[in-house]
Amino acid sequence: MKKFSTHILALAVSLSATLGAVALAQGTPPLELSKDAPDRYIVVKGDTLWDISGRFLQKPWRWPEIWQLNREQIKDPHWIYPGDVVYLDTSGASPRLRLGRRVGGGRSADSAANGAGNGAGLPSERLQPRVRSEALEREAVPTISSTEIEAFLNRPLVVDEAGLKSHPRIVGTQEGRVNLGRGDLAYARGIGDESTREWHVYRSAKPLLDPDTRQPIAYEAMFVGSAKLERGGDPATLRIVASSEEIGVGDRLMPAERAVPVNYAPRAPESRVAGRIVSVYRGVSQVGRTNVVALNVGKAAGVEVGNVLAISQRGQSVTDREAARPELITLPDRPVGHLLVFRVFDKIAYGLVMEASHPIAVGDAVSNP
Repeated sequence: MKKFSTHILALAVSLSATLGAVALAQGTPPLELSKDAPDRYIVVKGDTLWDISGRFLQKPWRWPEIWQLNREQIKDPHWIYPGDVVYLDTSGASPRLRLGRRVGGGRSADSAANGAGNGAGLPSERLQPRVRSEALEREAVPTISSTEIEAFLNRPLVVDEAGLKSHPRIVGTQEGRVNLGRGDLAYARGIGDESTREWHVYRSAKPLLDPDTRQPIAYEAMFVGSAKLERGGDPATLRIVASSEEIGVGDRLMPAERAVPVNYAPRAPESRVAGRIVSVYRGVSQVGRTNVVALNVGKAAGVEVGNVLAISQRGQSVTDREAARPELITLPDRPVGHLLVFRVFDKIAYGLVMEASHPIAVGDAVSNP
């Protein structure tokens, strides 16, 4: 069994190296390190994979590539914990990252990161893949900050064409109030049995229009708060436990869902993607970094959670009046940033703007980075 496992490990390492060689042979651009990339970095609580990747790479979405070259040292390159030490190894043809872990009773990873090594920028202790028993005690470093997208992870933003009309609705408020906030009581019809206790409150759905055809491609419901069922019946009684907008009669209820995990590798799409930004959350006209936008491409177009897309402003049309005949020409698109896709539906995807050099607006194009 041990011999069989050794062969499997050797095959995995060989395959990893082969894949790297094939990628280079197919013309994949070499990995570009950040100008001030450190030799080593100790992961701290609050870090994200995007942050760590940006310390080493000019293009953070190429994070999987720099890890796939050394799978013999880390079983899962996308599960990193505070206290781990990331080492930059530039001794080979292509840079790679290694994860430093203390094995046995030797020095700690921190001491190795603070100067103890073999003179080549790597720890002198032997690094080995092993079962991460502390995974249940510590939280792994997420891809991006969950605080930026938490509101979008467990709330169904896209609904069917009928919108929310078939869902329970608020028909009355405490003491006839027009607007409700945290701690207030609401009365709703259509809840039925009392098996569901936690509810999300939504404002009526709005159509998301394709920028080119102007036809609806999905319907987006705006989350306005959450409520807890206190007593069943018709109407049922609920207490508002949180609100991001004022809640009132006519707002609809949907069962609260569990949050979707936020651990996935930032990477470029495997297929060609070409789309547009169709909506900026909360309806503002322009946004920047750490804002959420909706795209008119989703699962049907090959978009996946973790994909990084480049954002560009479409070139303006201008008239060349100095030509023999006045001629209308289109200026080149201007790159303005990057976004990371964190939730995908059939025809719609939601992304968090990670980088922005100029304001980003509805109609801007998204494509492979």
